[in-house]
Amino acid sequence: MGKIIFYEDRNFGGRHYECSSDCTDFSPYFSRCNSCRVESGCFMLYERPNYMGHQYFLSRGEYPDYQRWMGMSDSIRSCRMIPMVRSHRMRFYERMEFGGQMMELMDDCPNMMDRFHWSDVHSCNVMEGHWLFHDQPNYRGRMYYMRPGEYRRYSDWGGMSSRIGSIRRIMDY
Repeated sequence: MGKIIFYEDRNFGGRHYECSSDCTDFSPYFSRCNSCRVESGCFMLYERPNYMGHQYFLSRGEYPDYQRWMGMSDSIRSCRMIPMVRSHRMRFYERMEFGGQMMELMDDCPNMMDRFHWSDVHSCNVMEGHWLFHDQPNYRGRMYYMRPGEYRRYSDWGGMSSRIGSIRRIMDY
């Protein structure tokens, strides 16, 4: 079970809203989010309702202003609680619709180019666990939350391009 508290102002001030599950739209509860506190669990925050827009991964800790979670603005409109699991396994492909060369991954990969000699992922099948794709090596840059399921093209996970620089498992750090 996870718990996150969102605050309208920096340094945990102003109106706040507590959440311990997925929420598709925060608009009725607050107008902006400048800080938050994750008391337990891990969450993915989204800039737009219905889990759309830039995504931000937060684990337990305090975030006194949105720049601490690499936020581009104070707009957080939805979130997902990420369940913790023990095993992780995914297959990713160099072409859409699971075509071309396939690679299987069960652990973190800080640099796709160094490990697999390619960094364009056009489709993937997450068989176990929850993962984060990063568009740059060493877990930097824009991130994408990958839940179990089939992603036939990079737009299915919200990707702007097929470039993936690194991949990591979501675990309760």
